[in-house]
Amino acid sequence: MAKQKIIIIGGGIAGLSACLRLSHQGYDVTLLEKEHHPGGKIRTLQAGNLNIDSGPTVFTMRWVFEELFKECGEDFSSLIATTKLPVLARHFWGKDQLDLFADQQLSAQAIRDFSGKKQADLFLDFCRVSQKVYDSLEKPYIRARRPSLPSMMSQLGLSGTKTLMGIGPFKNLWQSLESFFPDPRLQQLFGRYATYCGSSPFLAPATLMLIAHVETAGVWSINGGMTELPKTIAQLALARGAKIRYGTLVKKIKCLNQKVSQVELDTGEIIPADAIIFNGDIAALSSGLLGGEVSTATPPIPTVSSLSAVTWSASIPANQLPISHHNVFFDDDYQSEFTNIFTENRLPQKPTVYLCAQSRTHTENLSSPTEKVLLLVNAPANGDSSTSQKEIELCQNKVFQLLGKSGFQINPQSWEMVRTTPQDFHQLFPATKGALYGMATHGWMSSFQRPSSISKIKNLFLAGGSVHPGPGVPMAALSGRLAAATLMDHLPLTK
Repeated sequence: MAKQKIIIIGGGIAGLSACLRLSHQGYDVTLLEKEHHPGGKIRTLQAGNLNIDSGPTVFTMRWVFEELFKECGEDFSSLIATTKLPVLARHFWGKDQLDLFADQQLSAQAIRDFSGKKQADLFLDFCRVSQKVYDSLEKPYIRARRPSLPSMMSQLGLSGTKTLMGIGPFKNLWQSLESFFPDPRLQQLFGRYATYCGSSPFLAPATLMLIAHVETAGVWSINGGMTELPKTIAQLALARGAKIRYGTLVKKIKCLNQKVSQVELDTGEIIPADAIIFNGDIAALSSGLLGGEVSTATPPIPTVSSLSAVTWSASIPANQLPISHHNVFFDDDYQSEFTNIFTENRLPQKPTVYLCAQSRTHTENLSSPTEKVLLLVNAPANGDSSTSQKEIELCQNKVFQLLGKSGFQINPQSWEMVRTTPQDFHQLFPATKGALYGMATHGWMSSFQRPSSISKIKNLFLAGGSVHPGPGVPMAALSGRLAAATLMDHLPLTK
C-alpha cells in the first residue's frame, strides 16, 4: 500500500520536529523551506569574519528535545553538545549590577547583597510560587493538545487551582510581581519575562511568572551555536527518509473535496499531498498569502501583534565589557517602553537592551582579539510600513548611551555590525508585520485564543510559535510534536 504523502511548509524548529517524528514513523515526508538552510528564526548573520547567532539565544526546557530524540531512538546529549550556564543573566541599572544564578541560593545571596534580606526572602517565596505555577500548568496546558479553560480547570485539581487563585489569575504580571518585589528594579527584572512571548508585563497574565522557574531549571548554550539544533534535527530526518527542499517557496495550498490536496510552488510545480503541516505564522493563512482556499483555516480572532525587535549582530573588540553570556540593561521608566510600542506604535524612547555575549560561554575573559555579540531592543510590529532612518538611528544612539551609563565606553566605529529591523523581519516572515511571537499574550484568556494543531481545513495541521503552546524554541518544538501526533491520529500510515 502507498504511504501517506505529508508536506511540511516551513523549516523552523516546529516543522523540523514534526518532520523528524513523522519520518521516523515511516510517513513519506517532504519539507519545503524558502530559505537555503533550516531553522526559521534560528539563524546566523555574518559580522566581520564571525557568524553571530541572530535569533533565539536562550536554550531552556531541554526535556522537550530529549523526549523528541528518545521517541526517535536517539540520545540528545550524544548528538548536541551543550554547556549549562552557571549565571542565568547579568542585569544592569546604570552602575548597579545583579547576577542571577542557576543555583537559587546564590541568587538569593546576590539579591540580599543588592537589595536587603527582606527582598531576598521574598525572592525565595517567588521562586516557590513560580515552580508551583509551572507544575500546575505543565500537563493541563503546556503539554495538552487543545487546552481550553474548562479542560484546564478540570485537570488542575485542588492544589493547582489553589495555586492559580493564589497569584490572582485575573491580575497582570506586573501587579502580581508587586507583592514579591518592593524593589522596583526587581519588578523590571522579572517583568521582563513577559517579553519572552512578545508581550507587555503590564498586560500579560500573572501565570507567565512560570518562566522564572523554567530558567532556574536550567539555561544552556549549544556548543557551535543555536543553529546546531536545527541542523542536527534535519540530518536525523533525512536519515529516516525525509526529503528536505531548501530555496523552495510555496505559492498556494490547494484543496479538493474540502480537504488539502496539493501545493503549488512559485515555479509552477505541483506537489500532491494527503496532509499538510503549515509551520508559519497563521497570519499568512488568514491574509490569503497561500491562496484563498485556506484563508479560513483559523477562526478570525481580534488580537494584538506581539513584539518585534531591532537587533545588531556585531563583531567587537574583545574584553571591552564586564559582561556574562546573557546581559540586560534597564533604563529608569520601564512602563514607557511598552506604551511607546503597543500604544504609540513607535520605537521605545527608553529601551531595555539585551546583549548576548556569545563568545563567553566558558569564561569571562577571552584570548581572541574579537568577540561576537547580539544586541536587541523591543520594537512595535509595524514592519509592513516604513520606519524612518532617523528614528532607527536615534534608537541606536540610545542603546549605546544606556550601555555608557553602566560604564561601558563604546566606540561603534570599531564594531562590525549588521542591523535588522521590523521591516526586515516582515520580509523574512511574511504577513507578520515583523512580529516575532505571533499574537501578544495580553489578558488572562489570551493563552486560550491561540489555535491548536487542528485547523478548520481537513488534513491541514498547524505548528509554530503562533499556535499552541506558544512562542520560543522549546514551545515551538512542542507544537511540531503535537501537530505530528494529531496528524498520525487522523491519518493511518498507509492508504
